[in-house]
Amino acid sequence: MRRPARGTEDWWAVWIGLGLFTLSLPVLAGIDTLGWAAATQVWTVPAKAVAAVSKAYAALPGVESLVLTYLFLLAAMSLGAAALGFDLRRFVAGFSVIFWASYLCWLAGNHAYIAATPDKRAGFGIAWSLSLTGEAGFIVALLAGLVVGNFFPRASAALGEATRPEWYVKTAIVILGGSLGVQAAGARGLATAVLFRGLAAIVEAYLIYWAVVYLVARRFFGLTREWAAPLASGVSICGVSAAMATAAAIRARPIVPIMISSLVVVFAVVELLILPFAAQTFLAHQPLVAGAWMGLAVKTDGAAVASGAITDALIRAKAAGAGVAYQEGWILLTTTTVKVFIDMFIGVWAFVLAVVWTSAIERGSGARLSAADVWTRFPKFVLGYFASFLAMLLLVIARPGLLDAAKLATAETNVFRVLFFAMTFFTIGVASDFRKLGQEGIGRLALVYVVCLFGFIVWVGLAVSWIFFHGIVPPRVTS
Repeated sequence: MRRPARGTEDWWAVWIGLGLFTLSLPVLAGIDTLGWAAATQVWTVPAKAVAAVSKAYAALPGVESLVLTYLFLLAAMSLGAAALGFDLRRFVAGFSVIFWASYLCWLAGNHAYIAATPDKRAGFGIAWSLSLTGEAGFIVALLAGLVVGNFFPRASAALGEATRPEWYVKTAIVILGGSLGVQAAGARGLATAVLFRGLAAIVEAYLIYWAVVYLVARRFFGLTREWAAPLASGVSICGVSAAMATAAAIRARPIVPIMISSLVVVFAVVELLILPFAAQTFLAHQPLVAGAWMGLAVKTDGAAVASGAITDALIRAKAAGAGVAYQEGWILLTTTTVKVFIDMFIGVWAFVLAVVWTSAIERGSGARLSAADVWTRFPKFVLGYFASFLAMLLLVIARPGLLDAAKLATAETNVFRVLFFAMTFFTIGVASDFRKLGQEGIGRLALVYVVCLFGFIVWVGLAVSWIFFHGIVPPRVTS
């Protein structure tokens, strides 16, 4: 029997995300409270795949670290589930299965033959790899979830109480804010040109992207506003997170962000496999254009950063063959900088859409917009995202000497963010019944995505990258 809910998934995403963020802060004073969390490495030997994220806990066996991580998350999420009135027994059982299934998928995706980028292969003693980075684990999780959701309906039903992709991804986004805050603060010491041009490129590209995708979806494919707005955000901003935030802002049905997120993940993999090699072939003489292009064109944070890392390795390798030794990381830095600025638009755009939908789209005849309407519609987890982002940004700006400690703090919370994302993708798959998706028109949705992404966004992203970054090259290695 369900108990009355205390709070919402939005608010519990805020509390759990900020709770993890708060627990990471003592490391700034030398007290490591989350260093025991299990971080997964790219691996060939299983015994070396899992270890505590902090060197302070190096003596802790990887398996014990992983079990502690599971128990910690189980306790935190069960607390939220109890407050939300879920069937706690079914939630605990379902969450346990989802956690371990998602983790095994993440572990599989981190195998060196799948994840190692070209510059890392020698360290693993392998001659080839798919170069997908550990983000491939998200794809494995999605595929595994799809198998469960479409071929094992009884298992899918048994997991139903814990199949909460929106809750998991919202919590991950709150945690993400702190990491981006540290990145933004650390970028203050980088070349001003990269930061300014990255921000300018985002403003220009984003304003073009969203409007055109929304127009194409509505006018040429006849999608409703409920579908067109989250799709435009998913393609324009940063994929899954933006689609979820937009869907929450406009009160879309749960199936809307689930379907769009599935498409985002699938096409991000396609881009990850194609665009870095295209950049190496055609943009080796414009390395920072290539880096910015990855940030503007590839959706989802993980896939974008992964594509930047691959592009960095590929272009530096090609340049080295011509006798030019670029410093490592500048191409990846450009990708990451552009992506950070894109991510900052999530909360801003969610607020804008909440205002637009309540004041113009859904108001009754003669109805007036009230602050309560906007507040009710506004996705609360975005507040947690901004809180963690601003806290880390301002802290590191005020105390630059804390940058390294802040990076460790966010590395520790990143362990949990990755797990929440893995569970998000697995449960998206579990919830994606192809028969129901077909009834909702996923084929037409996919067609819109293909037309907009490969017919427009990839090329506009390249043009904008060229406008702002052509002629800028990384520093060369000095012997």
